[in-house]
Amino acid sequence: MSPVRAVVAAVRALSTAAARALSPPSCAGCDVALADVAVFCSDCARTAVPYAERPPRWAMGPGAADGDLVAFAPFAGALADGIRRFKYGDRPDLARPLGRLLLCAARDAGLRADLVVPVPLHPRRLAERGYNQAALLAARVADGLAASFAPRALRRVRSTAQQAQLPRDLRLQNVAGAFRVRAPERVARRRIALIDDVATTGATLAACRDALLDAGAASVIYLVLAAAEGGVDELRSSPPSARRT
Repeated sequence: MSPVRAVVAAVRALSTAAARALSPPSCAGCDVALADVAVFCSDCARTAVPYAERPPRWAMGPGAADGDLVAFAPFAGALADGIRRFKYGDRPDLARPLGRLLLCAARDAGLRADLVVPVPLHPRRLAERGYNQAALLAARVADGLAASFAPRALRRVRSTAQQAQLPRDLRLQNVAGAFRVRAPERVARRRIALIDDVATTGATLAACRDALLDAGAASVIYLVLAAAEGGVDELRSSPPSARRT
C-alpha cells in the first residue's frame, strides 16, 4: 500500500470513530441502540458471559508472572461478534466499551504492570486497517491502571500468515522471530502487560513474550478480551525462552 493510501486509511478510521462518538450508544454485539452506557443489549449480554466460576487468570510459565494470562470471557457469542466488528468492520469506536471490559478483567485479577504493550500489526496490515485494535485497547488499560503506555515497544519485522489458518505444529514457526523490541532499555526490569484482543492460538503472544523477556523484561502477563478454545493450551505448551544475562 502506498503512503498516500495509508494516510487515507488512517483518516477514514479517525473519521469513522469521530462520527460514532457523536452517535447514540449502541450494542457492541448487534449495534442496536442503547439507552445507557452498557456494552451489550440485554439479549447479547446473555451470550457474553465472563469467567466467573474460576479466576480469569491462568499460570502459563514457571515462576513469577512470566506468561500468565488474564481474559475477560471465552471467545463466543456477542463478545466474539463485537471483537470481529471492532477488528474487521472499521469500528475503532468499539475500543471504548470493549476497553472497559478488558480493564475490568485486569482489575478483577489484581493485575499490576509498569508498562502496557500492545501486540503490533505489520505496517502493511496497519495501513490497510487504519488502526491497531490492540493498541486502542492498550491505551485504555494503561490509563485505567495508571501504567505507562508503550505502543511502539514492539515491532513486527515481517508479515505472517493468519495463525488460525495454520495447523498447530506450524503456528510457532510462523511467528518465530517476527517481533523485535525497539528500545530494550525501555522494557528492561519492567513488569509488562501484553495486550491483544483474542488469544486464538497463543503463538503470537508467546513470540511477543519471548522478544520482551530476551530484551530484559522482568515479567510478562497476557491481557486479552477473549480466549478461544485451545488458545490457553497453546500458551502452556510453549515455555518462555531463556533470558539474556
